[in-house]
Amino acid sequence: MNIYNAVGANKRKTYFIIILFILFITTVGYIYGKASGAQAGSYAIIALIFAIFSSVGSFFFSDKMVLATTGAQQIKKSDNPELFNIIENLTIASGIPMPDVYIIKDPAPNAFATGRDPEHSVVAVTTGILNRLNKSELEGVIAHELSHVKNYDIRVMAIVAILVGFVAILADLFMRSMWFRGSDNDNNKGNGIFLLLGIVFAILSPIVATLIQLAVSRKREFLADASGALLTRYPEGLASALEKISSDPQPMRSASTATAHLFIVNPFKEKTAGAWLTSLFNTHPPVAERIKILRGM
Repeated sequence: MNIYNAVGANKRKTYFIIILFILFITTVGYIYGKASGAQAGSYAIIALIFAIFSSVGSFFFSDKMVLATTGAQQIKKSDNPELFNIIENLTIASGIPMPDVYIIKDPAPNAFATGRDPEHSVVAVTTGILNRLNKSELEGVIAHELSHVKNYDIRVMAIVAILVGFVAILADLFMRSMWFRGSDNDNNKGNGIFLLLGIVFAILSPIVATLIQLAVSRKREFLADASGALLTRYPEGLASALEKISSDPQPMRSASTATAHLFIVNPFKEKTAGAWLTSLFNTHPPVAERIKILRGM
């Protein structure tokens, strides 16, 4: 898949994910309504309305939500002239507007890009990556992230991050509501099947949402690696950066399962508690494979 095909595919994928999310949430709302002994149609309509507002909101405001959850702070050129110069030079070379620049105060080296299009984009890096990488390595990372911007990966990734989190919250609210329901509800017998379905959906819906997240193909990382290497004309810079980032033992404090797919390298480390479960739903291709491809260019 070339870059131009990827841009068109990512635009179509955005709308498909939103529609799929709306249908999924409406169905879950109906099941929860029946399980609660209420008017299932009313629950479905309420869920539909929330799904539509969440989808529209995630389209326009997902970047702000992601930045808020990661604790990123916007900086000016005077705060870090070298970083700004690198980004400015690469945006000129790639033919896209200058993004807003953010820094995350976190010793773990990592970076991500977000936004809804190249005209409304953000590049965020951690203090750890600024401290650990040399100039050519940092250029490789920034070129990778700007490739996500140019390829419209940022729109898909940011929307998915918000929608996955919304599904998880909805499932959690339903499970909590079950603890406060009376066991002598007259509708319990009639809605027993739906109650069971509701519990099953509450357990499985976050997993299904994550599978939708995984539907955002890992190929976007390979494509961004290739596009970034083409932009800098120096694949070794990004390959060396990936080695340093992946070998750092510190997990990111501000990362979550909903935003992990945004980062250039999975922010969870193997020694982190629960990392075995995270690896089952890894949204990143193996770093070793990415490095091998870059060094084979």
